[in-house]
Amino acid sequence: MKPKISMITLGVEDLEAATAFYRDGLGLPLFNAEKEGVRFFELAGTWLGLYPKNALAEDIGIHVAEMTGTGSFTLAHNVSSPAAVDAMLAQAVTAGARLIKPGQQVFWGGYSGYFQDPEGYYWEVAFNPFIDLT
Repeated sequence: MKPKISMITLGVEDLEAATAFYRDGLGLPLFNAEKEGVRFFELAGTWLGLYPKNALAEDIGIHVAEMTGTGSFTLAHNVSSPAAVDAMLAQAVTAGARLIKPGQQVFWGGYSGYFQDPEGYYWEVAFNPFIDLT
């Protein structure tokens, strides 16, 4: 197996609202906008997919009630400076996200904060002074 994650798919309740948040609010580039029932954003090194939660459960072969929610993982976006962390958190909040943790110095020596998107997914925005993940 190649050491790579090629796609992250979020099961969403409201596909149009989630699309607007990521496309208009965060400025992610929407790919193939005419595809019905699913949205794709081509990112550097990976893709982000939005798919209705009930359809995702069906695709997995489980009942939608078996989907465990969003609390067991986070998504991360790394930026080039602490100021860029604060700017990205502000952009997300303006787009409709909820600020969970403002940008701040963290125990591992970097600077980060968290927001929750309108569907409940947690995103960390981080500056890592030790590894360039931008």
